Amino acid sequence: MAKWAGVIGFSQTVNTSFDVWTEKIVEKKYYGDLTKNSRRWESSQGINDNFSISNGVSVIADDFMLTNLKYMRYVTFQGLRWKIASLEVSYPRVNLTLGDLYNGPSPED
Repeated sequence: MAKWAGVIGFSQTVNTSFDVWTEKIVEKKYYGDLTKNSRRWESSQGINDNFSISNGVSVIADDFMLTNLKYMRYVTFQGLRWKIASLEVSYPRVNLTLGDLYNGPSPED
């Protein structure tokens, strides 16, 4: 089993001004194991096919992760942000399956 180190992006809703709420991304560094490593091309209506991965990452959960599971948005892998397609809690680990590239808000926004 290969080792993985990267960040997981969590979404938080922040009140930026009166009655205006925006999504803010908070990144936390985690370590774990790469449990599955596969890639696939998906046909699309566009010029280029879509590229996605079905990698599995198993991370030992901390209190922050366990209380914010529903806010997890992406995992970094090989320098890119990938959407979390599904997750499974198998205490003390959380097993994540990755999917398409993540194109949502980032901490720099």
